[in-house]
Amino acid sequence: MLRSILKSGSETDIAKAVAYGKRVKVYPLSQAASPPPTVFVDAIDVVFDSTIPYDLNFFQSLNRFVQYEPWLDRDKAMIDQLKSIGIEKGKPFNPDPRTQMTLNGAAREANAWLANRYDDLFHPPYFETSRWAVPATPDLIEAFGTHFAKPDSYPDRHPGAARTRWDFFSAKHLGAGQFYLMTIKDKDGKDFDGGGSYRLTVPANAPVKQYWSATVYDRATHALIRDQKWSSRSSQNTGLQKNADGSVDVYFGPKAPAGKESNWVPTSANGQFEVLYRFYGPEKPLFDKTWKLPDIEKISAQ
Repeated sequence: MLRSILKSGSETDIAKAVAYGKRVKVYPLSQAASPPPTVFVDAIDVVFDSTIPYDLNFFQSLNRFVQYEPWLDRDKAMIDQLKSIGIEKGKPFNPDPRTQMTLNGAAREANAWLANRYDDLFHPPYFETSRWAVPATPDLIEAFGTHFAKPDSYPDRHPGAARTRWDFFSAKHLGAGQFYLMTIKDKDGKDFDGGGSYRLTVPANAPVKQYWSATVYDRATHALIRDQKWSSRSSQNTGLQKNADGSVDVYFGPKAPAGKESNWVPTSANGQFEVLYRFYGPEKPLFDKTWKLPDIEKISAQ
């Protein structure tokens, strides 16, 4: 998967980004002298589910990794533990019915445990006046950036809970090219309800060289909500409405407020959601906190 940073939301700039992306070449190092052409697949109509399965499928997926990947030094402590449940390099993974039942139960319990600890990632908040936070502890962010290379440190207090959210991305230098803030609760401290309607007022002069975006994710899977018209609104969206003072109101809910569809991100009434706010090309006012992102406010129930 590749992500191009668009100059704008125009069709011309989108086409340029696609053309640039297709200049990337991926091939085995053994074929570097005469690399084969890279095949690009347009997956717009393909369901690509990379969410974590909290059942036997998780262990089957884990087994595929064990069989395919070499052991890194930091992972070797898991060799005997995995062997105890039947996952061993060079051998088939065929758990009997009783073991399957145990593993299914263990996965469900792990999911509940991670969900219970998820809130901890949002303390302390990034701004004193709102609930937005970087969804990982500073030592864990450092470990992500160095691939846990520090010999005398292995921050393990929150890696599982963080990975349920950061599984698609780990910043090597957080803030160098982008900065992420996330929130799971509204101004009143309540979890976001997909059946309710909410508003985020982005203050004028957002501190970005490129653009900002606000993206909605399913709270249960931490992936995009399926079968929605779109998943985010950004400062690059054509037709985005601005207020007289330069601020922008972004709306979240199952239905767009009248006349505000261009500023609306759809949610599903069948569950909860969370919001990730991205700053591309972040600037100093974000880091010295002279510019602050306020909380998302609930404006009505379903």
